[in-house]
Amino acid sequence: MLQIQSQSPEQTQAIGKAMGEVLQPGDFINLNGTLGAGKTLLVKGIAAGHGVDAEDVTSPTFALINEYHGRSPLYHFDLYRLDRPEELEDIGYEEYFFGSGICLVEWGDQFDEYLPDDRLDVTLEQTGAAARKITIVGRGTRGTELEATLREALACTYSE
Repeated sequence: MLQIQSQSPEQTQAIGKAMGEVLQPGDFINLNGTLGAGKTLLVKGIAAGHGVDAEDVTSPTFALINEYHGRSPLYHFDLYRLDRPEELEDIGYEEYFFGSGICLVEWGDQFDEYLPDDRLDVTLEQTGAAARKITIVGRGTRGTELEATLREALACTYSE
């Protein structure tokens, strides 16, 4: 487990950018935290680190999925409004979750049994007005590898 402290929205976005720089096609990020914790802000940073203009990134709360094209496709899901697993099936989640793009899924824990075993679980917690604790846990071979890579990339600047 990697825990990172962010003291500002700019730092949260910079942490996301570092993540986006190391992500590869097929990677899956499960993002969780309360409303307003900074999940979409982190996604803006991830997108910027992967070659997408952060200004183009918006919350997919009502669209359910936004697609962006950087070095490889980025699929940004928000599962907050979904109530039933059938709704995931209606949007063809398997093509995205197990495809060749990068999946960034907000509120993924609501449908944990549908998430890939190989992933990064990222939880954002508010610790102050602008401060956040970001906890990253790698699952499976690739998730564990990504966690280790991020530990090295972020250790000197943000880690506890």
